[in-house]
Amino acid sequence: MAATTPVALITGAAHRLGAQTARALHQRGWNLVIHYRSREQQAQDLIDDMNRQRPDSACALQADLSQTSEVKRLASDALAHWNRLDALVNNASVFYPTPTADATEDDWNTILNTNLRAPFFLLQSCLPELRRNHGSVVNLIDIYSERPIDDHPLYCASKAGLAALTRSWAKDLAPGVRVNGVSPGAILWPEGDAEMDKSAQQAILDKTPLARTGNPDDIAGTIAFLICDAPFITGQIIAVDGGRSLNM
Repeated sequence: MAATTPVALITGAAHRLGAQTARALHQRGWNLVIHYRSREQQAQDLIDDMNRQRPDSACALQADLSQTSEVKRLASDALAHWNRLDALVNNASVFYPTPTADATEDDWNTILNTNLRAPFFLLQSCLPELRRNHGSVVNLIDIYSERPIDDHPLYCASKAGLAALTRSWAKDLAPGVRVNGVSPGAILWPEGDAEMDKSAQQAILDKTPLARTGNPDDIAGTIAFLICDAPFITGQIIAVDGGRSLNM
């Protein structure tokens, strides 16, 4: 028997914006499927905290989204856990520089598969259940999908493609499923290989009318709004960027 509590699957939800989005929906009474690739302990800590607050309200599932077989397994396992799915948040993303002269086929596969192919086939696998529940999809885009950042052609192409999918799905899947996007600006600075130095960070803030970084709650709240409180909104990509896209 299907559960009566609404269920959301969030990819890349073990940390950063994905984790905050999971917390925001959990606080609104949703059950969560937390996807992670390698951050097992962070995912476990997150669902342990949620399950202490409300027993059997969160689970964690591992998958490498660059592999289509694992994308389909993730969908199957997520649907099987509560026999229900009401929302899909395609949050997981790979971001690092790939100058055209140096980018490899492996770079192409890693970035395009994770950022663009995975959301497509994950939604495809979840579509019957989303339709049954008149569900909602939110894709994490990026302001760089329209105004590219230097030396990141593969990342920018992947996010531009996801923006196009968002609008196409909103037309194709209506009226049963709503599909929207959120484009963050400077919320959390990149980590790892894509880490920015202080001068690069300040240059971004200098072009941001609100003159500061945002907060993960700004993104999580917007996603929760689109899923829970916006029954007449579909096909929209909301820039949550402090106005930065005005100066790009």
